[in-house]
Amino acid sequence: MKSVPFESFREKQLKKPELKKEYDALEKEFALAKEIIGLRKRQNLTQKQLAERIGTSQPAIARLESGSYENLSLSFLRRVAEALGAIPEIHLKEKEA
Repeated sequence: MKSVPFESFREKQLKKPELKKEYDALEKEFALAKEIIGLRKRQNLTQKQLAERIGTSQPAIARLESGSYENLSLSFLRRVAEALGAIPEIHLKEKEA
């Protein structure tokens, strides 16, 4: 079986209109996860190392990075941001009609 880089695979799949529509609908939901992953990787940290910095477990970081935000507290997010040298910004936006 031939290996295909993820970016190439994603680009090809997003040419399908229905899949692109679903992907775009979830983009905002996963934006925070992508930001955290990017910050962590730029600092060459593993999930375990980040977890140790903030006194939590690696699975907690994995859940955060997966976009599973159930029971995500602002204090936890602040600890993650602090460990990554970032500042969390929280916004409320009116729902579109």
